[in-house]
Amino acid sequence: MDGVIVDTEPLHRKAYFKTFNKLGIDVSEDLYTSFTGASTRKVCDTLIENFNLKQTFEEIAKIKRDYFKDYFYNDEEFDLIPGVKELIEHYYENGITLILASSATMTTINMVFEKFELEKYFSGKISGADLKESKPHPEVFLLAAEMAKEPVENCMVIEDSTNGILAAHRAKIFCAAYRSPNSKNQDYTLADTVVSDYEELELDKISKYF
Repeated sequence: MDGVIVDTEPLHRKAYFKTFNKLGIDVSEDLYTSFTGASTRKVCDTLIENFNLKQTFEEIAKIKRDYFKDYFYNDEEFDLIPGVKELIEHYYENGITLILASSATMTTINMVFEKFELEKYFSGKISGADLKESKPHPEVFLLAAEMAKEPVENCMVIEDSTNGILAAHRAKIFCAAYRSPNSKNQDYTLADTVVSDYEELELDKISKYF
């Protein structure tokens, strides 16, 4: 979802760096980039370990979540990624089963679905925050394929992060990487195709792969 359907990366960045300031820690750009596509728990656990923090995961997550909610409802630049609503409608109208498989919490997923009226298009939603393993582990995408009642060779993942692309690769699912302007320094090497415009993922253009 993040960086693929909605542009929450800038909101997460603002919320995380405000959280880092409140915790009194200095997180480098390299370390922050490595968090892209990872669950909040994995990020918080890494911070606790790297900076020897006394706060619990729950305490850090609440600080970050409160900042994020404020930006989510009040940041004027926050919107769907250009062309994604049209692509979702295109797949839906052509009978493609859509499953949302995200590292975001279900609370955040539901906030996005409500704000942008996406619920009717999707057959299922999975939050990586509820799973034992986080991307780049393939669990979230294997569960999505199960939920869609399709073998992995019939599926496609749309991702924008190194961790997500690696997770799709490990799940042996065709991966289309979206080159998001907000997901910098991500590695698209393992993606099966890379696009900068969602029109390139319309059915007549991707049918050659299946």
